[in-house]
Amino acid sequence: MNLKHYTILLLCILQCWIESCQSAKVIPTSMPIYAIRNVNIIPMTASNELINNATVIIQNRKIVAINDVIPKNATIIEGKGKWLLPGLVDMHVHNLADINFSTNYPTKGATLFTDNQDFMSLYLANGITTVLELSARVEHFGQRNEIIKGNIIGPRIALAFLIDGGEGSGNIANTPEEGKQTVRIAKAQGYEFIKVYSGLNQATFNAIVQEAQKQGMKVVGHIPNVFRGKLAEAFIPNYSLVAHAEEFSKQSKSFSFSDAQRFAQLAKENGTWLTPTLITMVRIAQQTHSLDSIKNSPLLKYVPPLMQSKWLLSNNYNRETDTKRITRIDSMVIFHQLLIKAFKEAKVPIVTGTDAGVSGVIWGFSLHDEIALLVKAGLSPEEALVSATRLPAQWLGIEDKIGTVGKDKMADLLLLDANPLDDIANTRKIAGVFINGRWVNQKSLQQMLLNTEKHHKANQGKDEFDWKKRKSF
Repeated sequence: MNLKHYTILLLCILQCWIESCQSAKVIPTSMPIYAIRNVNIIPMTASNELINNATVIIQNRKIVAINDVIPKNATIIEGKGKWLLPGLVDMHVHNLADINFSTNYPTKGATLFTDNQDFMSLYLANGITTVLELSARVEHFGQRNEIIKGNIIGPRIALAFLIDGGEGSGNIANTPEEGKQTVRIAKAQGYEFIKVYSGLNQATFNAIVQEAQKQGMKVVGHIPNVFRGKLAEAFIPNYSLVAHAEEFSKQSKSFSFSDAQRFAQLAKENGTWLTPTLITMVRIAQQTHSLDSIKNSPLLKYVPPLMQSKWLLSNNYNRETDTKRITRIDSMVIFHQLLIKAFKEAKVPIVTGTDAGVSGVIWGFSLHDEIALLVKAGLSPEEALVSATRLPAQWLGIEDKIGTVGKDKMADLLLLDANPLDDIANTRKIAGVFINGRWVNQKSLQQMLLNTEKHHKANQGKDEFDWKKRKSF
């Protein structure tokens, strides 16, 4: 191809690209100007000095001013007697997304589809504006893009790529080279974090954590089973966040406070943070006794029908239970409170996460349970709120965008009717939420939940939402 023809080809390609851009949906950058006036700000900064009777100006998705003149064209939100803090973060979720439950063939695609707005409404109604998906699939990229495009309203979603060892499906690595290559693939595909799982052998675990560091990806997850009896060897640089308190209780025979202190010291020395997911083990313990906690939950109506079916008809926590297991899990619940005390004393950062999606752990609502359990275990209300706002933003590397209330921060905000520093239960008294600069008041939040409930009721009893029949789709 000569230079003239090559130039003509480039011009044609450029013209096609321009035309496609002109016809594509453009995400609006301009949004209404809002002013929250007379509000009490809990900024969640390091000093966390309250700002009383303040005015917060929000424009183009950001906080542009605090205690400045209200623009004439601003929409006023009355904040008198209310409390403003950053949107909450759940650092351990498993979001439902479109999935194929049956045998595959080329062009088949998913056999079960998620109503993304119904699902994301659970987060929004609970003031959760950011989540970390810890079993991310390609479908979650699509889910996130629908939120970014404005087709649905939902939280920011960070994505972690799960790697396990042993046999089975999924992303499996059983040698150091397989582990490193899998990390490189995850990086190339756009995942932001690596999650390690229980079946990895030691050499492969080490290789994954090291390669992730080279790729600029933090590692979160389980402590592989191979480290039983040699826990210290798991704490290597860039193993940044342990995903459950349970990972430590598996290493303890006595459930003693001295064990908890030893675990906390290992984490501190390595710079490893903790997501305790206390609510997960509380819910599991309840289910080992009976399924009444699920059957009688007033929140079950917000759970997608397929998950309701799974939790009630195929619940392994209940089905595989025995006296010995019940005793051990009940003891773990108590031990996890000791872990919180030990990690707090050692000054190891704790961030909130729920493992939402596990039987009985309901998306959105469970984060308030988790925050309350952290306070019960010894954190002050302020410390628990730090664990749900500033610290998660810091670990995710987006503290310049979210996690505190301040000028130039993204407008991800939670407006409460009562002060959560006085009583942590007040995090549930939600007057409204700003999500990426968009205001959703309490009435609208309740309508979103009502819509979700109605849609779930309409699908109850259908075969595709019967867990035991799911493989026949």
